[in-house]
Amino acid sequence: EWNGLQALICHECPYAYYIHCLAHRFQLALVAASREVASVHQFFSNLVFIINIVTASSKRNDELKEAQAIEVATKIANGELETGRGLNQIGTLKRAGDTRWGSHLDSISSLLKMFNATCVVLSNIAVDGGSYSQRGDANFALNQLLSFKFVFTLHLMKDIMEITHLLCIALQRKSQDILNAMHLVSSTTKLLKNFRDSGWDDFLVKVKLFCEQHQIDIPCMNAQYIARRGRSRSHHDEISVEHYYRVDIFLATIDYQLQELHSRFNDHTVELLVLSTALDPRNGFMLFKIDDICKLAEKFYPNDFMEQELVRLRIELQHFELDIPNHPELQELSGIHELCQGLVKTRKSVIYPLIDRLIRLVLTLPVSTATTERAFSIMKIIKTKLRNKMEDNFLNDCLTVYIEKEVAEKFSSDSIIDEFSSMKERRAQFTSKKRC
Repeated sequence: EWNGLQALICHECPYAYYIHCLAHRFQLALVAASREVASVHQFFSNLVFIINIVTASSKRNDELKEAQAIEVATKIANGELETGRGLNQIGTLKRAGDTRWGSHLDSISSLLKMFNATCVVLSNIAVDGGSYSQRGDANFALNQLLSFKFVFTLHLMKDIMEITHLLCIALQRKSQDILNAMHLVSSTTKLLKNFRDSGWDDFLVKVKLFCEQHQIDIPCMNAQYIARRGRSRSHHDEISVEHYYRVDIFLATIDYQLQELHSRFNDHTVELLVLSTALDPRNGFMLFKIDDICKLAEKFYPNDFMEQELVRLRIELQHFELDIPNHPELQELSGIHELCQGLVKTRKSVIYPLIDRLIRLVLTLPVSTATTERAFSIMKIIKTKLRNKMEDNFLNDCLTVYIEKEVAEKFSSDSIIDEFSSMKERRAQFTSKKRC
């Protein structure tokens, strides 16, 4: 905001809009919802605590995998699981990170898959732990794991994150399809609302069935809920246990999710992104609409286009619609960035200066930084402590090959050798075996 890329762009073009990475917006919405609801915040704290205890050493990981293998073998013998290639893989518990996309769902799913094995490992540590602190921590973690509140929140967050997972994946793609991503925002919101309004009964039945299978005590839903011993000042009305779990946890968590989704993907941002897709050249400019493009310039970039220029922009767009889609060098474009490059290459940017200006303004919208985030992670893999003297040019070449794996896989060794030899004539030198 002050010294980064956003500040540099705004210095050169003060009226350029800045949109925080949509994938990060969505991840922050999930994290914010987990922090606002006290029960969900406690759940994630206990989840991290349980996973850290179970996966604290290689020995405990081996015990976890062994217990999981025994459980899988038993279920296969009883006919409860199907066998086949790739099925019933033995894994481990995964940690959740606030900045790692989809990590919360992976962590929750892994715990549900290895619930019994986790209980076995915690029970062993609680009895045979090397110190009193290990035994005490394992006993506390086991009590939390086998509580109805933890299991209830575990299933609730899994169902919510399964609804939002498809949108999370769509926002991480290299080639961002803005219009379909915005449609996914709308469908995700509707599914969450449907789950909120009509999903309580089926959800409660599922949680109770899970508790019965794992011998977890189920509280009486019609009994009075008591938050703590005594009566707190904020506790005015007597509520039932069902009211607490349904209103204070189930509805509150979903409401915060909807609220965060609405705030992160507000109507103003969605309209800006949807209107900008009218310049998308894919599929023969199928989304090209003159009215939407004029509305984009008039509503979102009023300081970049004067009133006379807006009139000229519509005329340019009318010529543009008949000229550019039929140009042989401007067909089969994959994005707005290629359209901008093609207009410069064919000198059409001189003929359509207002359209070129609007395209450059739209290109300043950093809708997704997923590739950039991955590049920084890859940099840590390539430039390690043993390679700390690697120069920038060589590092850039290595990063390009590593990031663009789909392109690099198409290269053959022979083509690389031929390209290298064609750059400069070289004389091969052979050294005798004795001298070596």
